[in-house]
Amino acid sequence: MSEAVQWTPEAEARLKEIPFFVRPAARKKIEKFAQESGIQQITVEIYEQAKQKFGS
Repeated sequence: MSEAVQWTPEAEARLKEIPFFVRPAARKKIEKFAQESGIQQITVEIYEQAKQKFGS
């Protein structure tokens, strides 16, 4: 099993701005993006990078 990615409170707050019905999918995509980049903690910066990558 892969190591769980940590979210900063600020990044969690940004995630809550996403409509609840797409939030689980968005969280998965962002966590996968972080893991593929070797990132252990999702910050607002990482969140924004992932959002830009996925064009959402």
